[in-house]
Amino acid sequence: MDYKQIFGITLPIFVDTAFIVLMSILNTAMISSSGVAAISAVSTVDTLNIFIVSVFIAVATGGTVIVAQYKGSGNRTMVCRSAAQAITAVTAFALLISVVVIIFHDQTLNLLFGNVEEDVFHKATIFLIGSCISFPFLAVQQAVAGVLRGVSETKASLILSLIMNLAYLVLNFVFIKGFDMGIIGLAISLIVARAIGAVASFVYLLKYNHTLHFTMKRLLKLDMGIQKKMMFIGLPFAAEQMFFNGGKLLTQTFIVQLGTLALTANAISNSISMLLQIGGSTLSVAIVTVVGQCIGSRDIPDARKFIRSFLGLSVILFLVLTGIILPLFPLLMDLYATPDEIVPTILWLVLIISIAQPILWALSFILPSALRAAGDSKFTSIASLLSMWLFRIVLGYILGITFGMGIIGIWVAMVAEWGVRAFVFGWRFRGDKWYKHKLI
Repeated sequence: MDYKQIFGITLPIFVDTAFIVLMSILNTAMISSSGVAAISAVSTVDTLNIFIVSVFIAVATGGTVIVAQYKGSGNRTMVCRSAAQAITAVTAFALLISVVVIIFHDQTLNLLFGNVEEDVFHKATIFLIGSCISFPFLAVQQAVAGVLRGVSETKASLILSLIMNLAYLVLNFVFIKGFDMGIIGLAISLIVARAIGAVASFVYLLKYNHTLHFTMKRLLKLDMGIQKKMMFIGLPFAAEQMFFNGGKLLTQTFIVQLGTLALTANAISNSISMLLQIGGSTLSVAIVTVVGQCIGSRDIPDARKFIRSFLGLSVILFLVLTGIILPLFPLLMDLYATPDEIVPTILWLVLIISIAQPILWALSFILPSALRAAGDSKFTSIASLLSMWLFRIVLGYILGITFGMGIIGIWVAMVAEWGVRAFVFGWRFRGDKWYKHKLI
């Protein structure tokens, strides 16, 4: 691979990531017109949604890695078979999880967020059920996007994402702003937009894609050999994501204790942090394709070279985006219709991550994505879990609740955990065990 090819892979992912983040910000701003309770409800359920979605996206990542490695090895037949198996596995996982959460939605919300105000709880219930109905549709779109990235067709995955997210934006305008349906309108928009994304994904594979030779029959033929290879990557990553995002859910329960305004401050700060992370998030997705194809062709020096390049580029992107976004802070506060009393807290949180991200984020998140693409999934998962539970959660509770630092203490603990992850994954990358796994 050369840098021109990598630029061709990365640019569509960057546009896709930026678009998704901007849509998220606009949607949060729109729902803010329905009041603080609505923002808190969406923020609360989104924490749970991220936990659920991360499980089947982890399986999709396993599919991306296997497809990329077969692509790198030049085995076209196995690329096609692996792509179909990935779509089947991811959709099945999503369907199973959706059914379970819908059945036990009340118990789930009571267990995690039983202390929130009644109005927030009611709105959260509506949004959670709507989200669960949309998950199988999202799984199809994410699986298809994953296999397309695996064969370097990132433009196609960008188009599919744009179709789904533009539909979501338009529908939100119609239901939230037009019909003033609030949280119900948001849930309907989510379901319909993700259904449109799933249909568009299948139409593209069946009508326009000539690389994967996809047919619907392939989805019904289970290949246990390929499934095992995907699960070798996907299941440890899924377990990591479950416990990692489970830790985030637990820290969310700390924030619930601090009240609705703290929940709102956390939601808005998270939204702004996503803006700052557009470049880093792009590279953490793109590096799976690049390293996967390098490992598939057994070109270890290239893999090392590109990983270092991605880490360096991420620092530049973080600095550029921070320089652009920080001066816009007052405008963002107006966009969110932020209550005056929480603006200083949000500013502190944004400043904390603005300083920490260029130094620590890439080593904490881009580097493990690269190691996972080489097949080093067990180590990355175990290291991520230990750092999350030993540092972010324990330290977050001590600083935020015990020492009374509130939400700022919880975010300081998060940054401290990034530092631990950066050290561990940097040490792993310096050795040679990360690329010794043989998947194909």
